[in-house]
Amino acid sequence: MARHHARELALRVLFEHDLAPSSVGEVLDRSLKGASLEDGQYARSLVEGTIAEQARIDEWIRAAARGWRLERMPPIDRNILRLACYEMACEPDLPVSVIIDEALELAQVYSTDEAKRFVNGVLGTIAQQLRPDGDRDRPQ
Repeated sequence: MARHHARELALRVLFEHDLAPSSVGEVLDRSLKGASLEDGQYARSLVEGTIAEQARIDEWIRAAARGWRLERMPPIDRNILRLACYEMACEPDLPVSVIIDEALELAQVYSTDEAKRFVNGVLGTIAQQLRPDGDRDRPQ
Protein backbone atom coordinates (compact mmCIF):
# COMPACT_ATOMS: atom_id res chain seq x y z
CA MET A 1 0.00 0.00 0.00
CA ALA A 2 1.34 3.40 -0.95
CA ARG A 3 1.20 5.66 2.09
CA HIS A 4 2.88 8.77 0.72
CA HIS A 5 -0.35 10.73 0.37
CA ALA A 6 -1.39 9.81 3.94
CA ARG A 7 1.97 11.06 5.22
CA GLU A 8 1.49 14.34 3.35
CA LEU A 9 -1.95 14.75 4.91
CA ALA A 10 -0.57 13.95 8.35
CA LEU A 11 2.29 16.43 7.90
CA ARG A 12 -0.14 19.19 6.96
CA VAL A 13 -2.24 18.53 10.06
CA LEU A 14 0.81 18.38 12.35
CA PHE A 15 2.17 21.59 10.83
CA GLU A 16 -1.10 23.45 11.31
CA HIS A 17 -1.51 22.11 14.83
CA ASP A 18 2.06 23.15 15.67
CA LEU A 19 1.57 26.72 14.43
CA ALA A 20 -1.86 27.28 15.93
CA PRO A 21 -2.64 24.67 18.55
CA SER A 22 -6.30 23.88 18.33
CA SER A 23 -8.47 20.83 18.46
CA VAL A 24 -6.56 18.27 16.47
CA GLY A 25 -9.84 16.50 15.77
CA GLU A 26 -11.22 19.56 14.00
CA VAL A 27 -8.05 19.99 11.96
CA LEU A 28 -8.07 16.30 11.04
CA ASP A 29 -11.71 16.30 10.03
CA ARG A 30 -11.25 19.37 7.85
CA SER A 31 -7.96 18.18 6.33
CA LEU A 32 -9.11 14.66 5.57
CA LYS A 33 -12.23 15.64 3.64
CA GLY A 34 -11.96 14.08 0.22
CA ALA A 35 -9.17 11.68 1.17
CA SER A 36 -9.64 8.00 0.50
CA LEU A 37 -10.74 5.93 3.48
CA GLU A 38 -7.37 4.17 3.60
CA ASP A 39 -5.34 7.41 3.41
CA GLY A 40 -7.60 9.08 5.96
CA GLN A 41 -7.31 6.26 8.46
CA TYR A 42 -3.52 6.05 8.16
CA ALA A 43 -3.10 9.84 8.32
CA ARG A 44 -5.32 9.97 11.42
CA SER A 45 -3.31 7.22 13.13
CA LEU A 46 -0.04 9.03 12.29
CA VAL A 47 -1.28 12.36 13.64
CA GLU A 48 -2.83 10.96 16.79
CA GLY A 49 0.19 8.76 17.49
CA THR A 50 2.71 11.53 16.83
CA ILE A 51 0.89 13.93 19.12
CA ALA A 52 0.53 11.28 21.84
CA GLU A 53 4.27 10.55 21.69
CA GLN A 54 5.41 14.12 21.00
CA ALA A 55 7.20 14.75 24.31
CA ARG A 56 9.30 11.62 23.91
CA ILE A 57 9.90 12.26 20.21
CA ASP A 58 10.96 15.85 20.86
CA GLU A 59 13.58 14.63 23.34
CA TRP A 60 15.04 12.32 20.69
CA ILE A 61 15.17 15.19 18.21
CA ARG A 62 16.77 17.55 20.73
CA ALA A 63 19.47 14.98 21.50
CA ALA A 64 20.18 14.22 17.83
CA ALA A 65 20.04 17.78 16.48
CA ARG A 66 23.20 19.09 18.05
CA GLY A 67 23.44 22.84 17.83
CA TRP A 68 19.74 23.26 17.05
CA ARG A 69 17.03 24.09 19.52
CA LEU A 70 13.76 22.41 18.64
CA GLU A 71 11.86 25.66 19.03
CA ARG A 72 14.15 27.39 16.50
CA MET A 73 13.78 24.75 13.79
CA PRO A 74 11.49 25.61 10.89
CA PRO A 75 8.07 24.20 11.83
CA ILE A 76 7.85 22.10 8.68
CA ASP A 77 11.21 20.44 9.37
CA ARG A 78 10.31 19.86 13.02
CA ASN A 79 7.09 18.10 12.01
CA ILE A 80 8.74 16.01 9.29
CA LEU A 81 11.14 14.78 11.97
CA ARG A 82 8.33 14.10 14.43
CA LEU A 83 6.34 12.13 11.91
CA ALA A 84 9.33 10.00 10.88
CA CYS A 85 10.35 9.39 14.49
CA TYR A 86 6.86 8.21 15.32
CA GLU A 87 6.95 5.74 12.46
CA MET A 88 10.40 4.48 13.47
CA ALA A 89 9.31 3.95 17.06
CA CYS A 90 5.78 2.69 16.57
CA GLU A 91 5.65 1.06 13.14
CA PRO A 92 8.28 -1.69 13.51
CA ASP A 93 7.30 -3.41 10.27
CA LEU A 94 8.17 -0.31 8.23
CA PRO A 95 11.81 -0.35 7.14
CA VAL A 96 13.90 2.56 8.41
CA SER A 97 15.09 3.17 4.87
CA VAL A 98 11.51 3.71 3.70
CA ILE A 99 10.73 6.02 6.61
CA ILE A 100 13.81 8.15 5.98
CA ASP A 101 13.23 8.21 2.21
CA GLU A 102 9.67 9.39 2.75
CA ALA A 103 10.84 12.09 5.17
CA LEU A 104 13.43 13.28 2.66
CA GLU A 105 10.82 13.40 -0.07
CA LEU A 106 8.55 15.51 2.16
CA ALA A 107 11.48 17.81 2.95
CA GLN A 108 12.26 18.16 -0.75
CA VAL A 109 8.70 19.16 -1.56
CA TYR A 110 7.90 21.32 1.47
CA SER A 111 11.27 22.66 2.64
CA THR A 112 14.79 23.27 1.32
CA ASP A 113 17.83 21.33 0.12
CA GLU A 114 19.55 22.19 3.40
CA ALA A 115 16.56 20.74 5.24
CA LYS A 116 16.98 17.44 3.40
CA ARG A 117 20.55 17.12 4.68
CA PHE A 118 19.52 18.14 8.17
CA VAL A 119 16.55 15.73 8.27
CA ASN A 120 18.71 12.90 6.94
CA GLY A 121 21.39 13.47 9.59
CA VAL A 122 18.98 13.75 12.51
CA LEU A 123 16.94 10.72 11.45
CA GLY A 124 20.09 8.68 10.84
CA THR A 125 21.21 9.37 14.40
CA ILE A 126 17.80 8.56 15.86
CA ALA A 127 17.49 5.40 13.76
CA GLN A 128 20.77 4.09 15.22
CA GLN A 129 19.31 4.51 18.69
CA LEU A 130 15.79 3.23 18.03
CA ARG A 131 16.72 0.40 15.72
CA PRO A 132 20.36 -0.44 16.36
CA ASP A 133 20.01 -3.73 14.47
CA GLY A 134 18.65 -1.96 11.38
CA ASP A 135 15.79 -3.29 9.32
CA ARG A 136 14.68 -6.84 9.95
CA ASP A 137 14.57 -7.67 6.26
CA ARG A 138 18.02 -6.28 5.38
CA PRO A 139 21.21 -8.16 6.06
CA GLN A 140 23.85 -6.25 8.00
